[in-house]
Amino acid sequence: MKKKNKSLKIFRKLHKWPGIVIAVLSILFALSGIVMNHRPLFSKVDVSRRLLPSDYHYKNWNLAAVRGGLPIDSSQFLLYGNIGVWQKNGDEIRDFNQGFPKGIDQRKIYQIRAFQNKLYAATHFGLYERAQTKGNWQKVPIPLKEERLTDLFIKQDSLMVLSRHYLLKSGDGKQFEVVQLPKPANYKRETSLFTTLWQLHSGELFGLPGKLFVDLLGLVTILLSVTGLLHFFFPKIAKRRREKKKDNSKLTATRRLNLRWHNVVGYVFILFLLINTTAGMFLRPPLLIPIANSKVGLIPGTHLDNPNPWFDKLRRATWDAHLNRYLLSTSDGFFMADEKLEEQLIPMPVQPPVSVMGCNVLEPIGPAQYLVGSFNGLFIWDIRKQVVLDAFSQQPPQANSGRPISDHMVAGYFELNAQEHYWFDYSRGKLSFEGKASWPMPQEVLDKSPLSLWNTALEVHTGRIFEHLLGPFYILYVPLSGLCLMMVLVSGFLIWWKAYRKTKKQQPKS
Repeated sequence: MKKKNKSLKIFRKLHKWPGIVIAVLSILFALSGIVMNHRPLFSKVDVSRRLLPSDYHYKNWNLAAVRGGLPIDSSQFLLYGNIGVWQKNGDEIRDFNQGFPKGIDQRKIYQIRAFQNKLYAATHFGLYERAQTKGNWQKVPIPLKEERLTDLFIKQDSLMVLSRHYLLKSGDGKQFEVVQLPKPANYKRETSLFTTLWQLHSGELFGLPGKLFVDLLGLVTILLSVTGLLHFFFPKIAKRRREKKKDNSKLTATRRLNLRWHNVVGYVFILFLLINTTAGMFLRPPLLIPIANSKVGLIPGTHLDNPNPWFDKLRRATWDAHLNRYLLSTSDGFFMADEKLEEQLIPMPVQPPVSVMGCNVLEPIGPAQYLVGSFNGLFIWDIRKQVVLDAFSQQPPQANSGRPISDHMVAGYFELNAQEHYWFDYSRGKLSFEGKASWPMPQEVLDKSPLSLWNTALEVHTGRIFEHLLGPFYILYVPLSGLCLMMVLVSGFLIWWKAYRKTKKQQPKS
């Protein structure tokens, strides 16, 4: 009996004190997760960067403010990226976002191309077009349910649009043919373990019902956190009321009801909460690192069980006129495809390193030569010679010693003319290969470029929002929070189970 009482005391301590710490963080996890699960719904809601830590304030076009640029004529060009689209003419930078829906997330631009005297923009929420100098952006209907686009390029007299799943082709910019790319050589029906855990954690693995169920788990987490905190404070409130000689009968009834809800909801959902917490812990370093390159089979009947071999894998693409081939950057690496897109796609034997977060730069710099950039750095790639060189050191790429990013976190690049080439580091912002001075960010750009609510939720959910307080140790926020939450859940269940069994034994047999 003494051993049982001692173990029960240990479980109560493990549940009580860590539970108080994790309750507030769990509410943040739950609320931010619900927002992240419904990006289109919250896409028009923004958060002023002035309310956020200084790490989220734009300085010198950093934080992927600019992904690329497009010259219009000899004196003016466009800048585009997370800030939308802006026109630079001499020293003047003007707003070029007229026509996009409300919300900074609605003008998250991945690529802009000129085609048949019009401009086309690939955004997170679809394809848009406008005249090069006048008018507003207008949405172009495309025959896809999922309108998230990743790239645009021109092939001879056709506009090519790349989504996360398909390639679209148009000769007039209005009517589009959807092309499903052929499977790659030696194709296996598998995906990354990271993607599987990501979709399990969000519920997307099981479609909309799965996402709604994970939303329910978020609400359950909030309920458990609030009722747990109330249970902790009830004795203190009761003591004060007794000191003031007030009736505690209603408070006692409320306390019992609160504890009942806490226990019942906890034991009903504990298994699902443990699974969801475990999956989430592996989506951030350091636990992400050992699974980053792991592959698993497609789970039958889930969202990932799709007949399209390139489902959610396409990132960047271009047409190489010298090789007469398509070049595609995917989550599985670089591939070449024939013009008719009938043969199996061939993986490139020599490839530049690309971050798990995807390829941000794929720009031709010569015949069959490309500049390839990601958070793993910037590289010169000669496909014919099968040579890859670091763009800064002119040496073959070096391993990052286990780090998932490079010292050069390349977020964008564009060539203004033969004498001006710029690249954009995620942290340092705009940099010039020729050493030219930077352009200051006008106040209008800063005022009109808040952070979307979805991105704010992402920063909260991953713990990056606390980096200014924790420094490099913020990377441990997710795994330590996950371990703490699992300890509180398991200890709470064991406390309930012991009390439940004890009550059951004490009940008289009929």
